[in-house]
This record gives sequence, structure tokens and C-alpha cells, in this order.
Amino acid sequence: MKRTMKLLALSSLLGASALYAGTSLAACAGCHGQHFEKAAMGKSKIVKDMNSADILVALKGYKDGTYGGAMKGLMKGQVASMSDADMKAVADAITGGAGVATNKATENAAAAAVAAATVIDINKNACDPARINKEDLGNKKVVSEEVLGLRKTNLYKEESETEGVKADYSRPAPGQATKFERAYVNAPPMIPHSVEGLLPITQNNNQCLGCHMPEAAKGVGATPIPASHFTNYRPETVLKNGELVKEGKVVGLKADLGNTSDIKIAKAKKLNHLYQGRFNCSQCHAPQAKIDPIVGNTFTPDFGEGNELKAHSSLADAMNEGVE
Repeated sequence: MKRTMKLLALSSLLGASALYAGTSLAACAGCHGQHFEKAAMGKSKIVKDMNSADILVALKGYKDGTYGGAMKGLMKGQVASMSDADMKAVADAITGGAGVATNKATENAAAAAVAAATVIDINKNACDPARINKEDLGNKKVVSEEVLGLRKTNLYKEESETEGVKADYSRPAPGQATKFERAYVNAPPMIPHSVEGLLPITQNNNQCLGCHMPEAAKGVGATPIPASHFTNYRPETVLKNGELVKEGKVVGLKADLGNTSDIKIAKAKKLNHLYQGRFNCSQCHAPQAKIDPIVGNTFTPDFGEGNELKAHSSLADAMNEGVE
């Protein structure tokens, strides 16, 4: 009986690993090709030419940070949740000639090609002139109660309108989505890809860094974290002899400064690591739902000559004016 139970448990474990390998291979196909015949983003080795042992060494090395070059940051996030058994199942499946079904390979289209695509205008539907004219209550002689609220329904009927519009946050996987245009100069870029499995972000677990740190971003086609996120702009604050001292000056009604807003930061502190006041990416960078904007938007962004700032940040330059 015990032997039978052990065999059943082993069979279940092997089956689970094989199933994991099947689902994981589909995600790999976007960069490595349907039969692992491509150099991912033009950077990696051709995986189909590697043996099972070498693939296993690479996967384990990516997980513990001892292996990899240009793809190191990206791959660390891909293998973070994989066990040794999962990795072996993937390695054996690849060397065993396993391919990815055409429909799955299509779903996980090549990330490098998508990364080079034109950005999506995030304001397009909200700034449609016809819509804005229709919603402009100031140009109407009669305003009905149905147009007063955001739901555009009868205010006296709640039977079928209480749920509102359900937002669909499903998006392509990281590296496979077309980027969104910034809403205005130096606006935080919105997240164009799925965030499934990436949230919540903590100081000790931030998978965004794998692709968006400057040293990794260029290789994977991601938007690099800007210089402002590696700078501490806050005044140095200490408690000295019972007094609050900011930037070397005592703060208080009878002190050097009567108001904290009078403090001038003498020098921005540039860091060689991500400033921890900005570790929570989703605080400003938000995933986007497939839903029409509730109201029209008459705001028109001005990105300046060449529209270069639609995809790049100049925030550090602007913040450093007067403090350097």
C-alpha cells in the first residue's frame, strides 16, 4: 500500500512538472522562438543548441544571480518562482524537441519587434472634438438629468445601473506590449503590460527592476528608470539637542527658519542605487484598463519641438535647476 502511494505521489509530481513546462514554454516563445531557434532580443544564446544540463545551469544561475549577461535582469524575474523540478522539466522539454503551438507562439509575439513599435496615444479617445462638443453642457439650452452624472443614466432609477462599467485590465505580457505615449511632458509613463504576479511591490520584492533598471532596459527594449529616481532631493533632517535641524538650520518659531518651506536644498544627492522614496513603482505608474474614459478631456499636451519628450523624461534636469 505504501509503495503504491509513493508511486502515485511521484506520478503526480512528474505530471505537475510536465504541465508547468508546457505552460512556461509558451511564455518563452515570444523571445526565443517557437522552437527556441532565436537569439532572444538578439542577445541570448540559441537555446535549442544547448543540452539539458547547460539549460538547467543557466536557469538556476539566473535565479541565484550567478549567470547571465544582457538578459540577466529580465530572466531573473522569469525564473524567480520556479523550483528545481520545474527548471528540470523545462530543460528536458526543450531538449526533447518540444515546440510551442502556433497559436500560443502568436500570443507571445516577439518582444523586440513590439518594443520598437509606435507608442499609443493615451489621450486619443478622451480628446475627440465631437465627443467634447456633445458633453459640453455650457452650449446646451436644456440640460436633462441624465447627462449630469458620470453614468449618464436616470438619477431616479437604480435597478440596473448600480454596478457601473467593469474594467478589463488584461494586457500583453511584459516586453510584448506597445508603449503608451505620455499624457504630458514628464508625466509618469503608464504601464502598457500585464502586472499579473508583479504586485504588490515591496522594498524587498520589486520585479520591475529586472527590466527597467538602466543597465538592463536597453537590452530588453524597456523604458529605463530616469535619473530623478536615483536622486535624493529631500533636505537632510536630524534631531539635535531637542531641536529639529534641516539642511544645517534649526526649524522653529524662534530659530533660524520659521517655516520648513523656507528651506533651500543646497545640493541634490545623487545615488548609485534606487532612492527608496521611489521604490513603489505602482504609486505613480498605473496599469491601464480597456475602457473608454468616463468624460472628455479638453487638455492638449505640448511636448515641444520634435515630440521627443513623449517617450523620454527631462524631470531630473527640471528639478536640478537652481540646486546644482
